[in-house]
Amino acid sequence: QVQVVESGGGSVQPGGSLRLSCEVSGSIFSINDMGWYRQTPGKQRELVATVSKGGSTDYSDFAAGRFTISRGNSLKTVFLQMNNLEPEDTAVYYCKTGVRRFSASFGYTDYWGQGTQVTVSS
Repeated sequence: QVQVVESGGGSVQPGGSLRLSCEVSGSIFSINDMGWYRQTPGKQRELVATVSKGGSTDYSDFAAGRFTISRGNSLKTVFLQMNNLEPEDTAVYYCKTGVRRFSASFGYTDYWGQGTQVTVSS
């Protein structure tokens, strides 16, 4: 009933930029925090950045200064602007969203997208 879809991945050269988008749809009462994570084969998934419902953000060290996370005005979308990409940024990027369903009396559940591939190579 909740769908999380990422888009915007692709292949770029080092120093290039990409803008990832994530849209959440379905039976949703509200959305709390949203975030981007990434994973390379053979490695654990790691946090890239998060943004709260109020707009506060946190970045991993490797993302700070290069990546910018933001939310759309509907609060059902989240973006990740990635600049000055490096080969080390190559990974599948996943969107995670904390979704509150039904009413305010319910807690929230994390939902994940299926990921979008980002490849940085010369």
